[in-house]
Amino acid sequence: MFHSVSSRVNFPQAEENILRLWRENNVFERSVEARRGAPRFVLYEGPPTANGSPGIHHVLSRVFKDVIPRYKAMKGYYAPRQAGWDTHGLPVELEVEQELGFSGKAQIEEYGVDQFNAHHTVST
Repeated sequence: MFHSVSSRVNFPQAEENILRLWRENNVFERSVEARRGAPRFVLYEGPPTANGSPGIHHVLSRVFKDVIPRYKAMKGYYAPRQAGWDTHGLPVELEVEQELGFSGKAQIEEYGVDQFNAHHTVST
């Protein structure tokens, strides 16, 4: 009934084997699609902070963004993960505007979007 188990376990290899199995069988995608048609739950994930130092609060927010939809899915909800918003660069753009003394889109266009973006790249 039971198979003997070695006391010498290669945890990184075991994790790789599990991940390979999940990828090959589309386990995550299938788990989400199996609930299609159930009440929908979406956790809207806000943008990361692009102009601050990483901290433990970044880890906590990632945990919440994983655990809450996972919990709702286990409770029977259709919980597709919709990561990311196209506002990631907004905090940086505002910082560069302030640095250049601009107060809006018109000034950026007058200055030149390419030149603004180049300044943005140098600033970050």
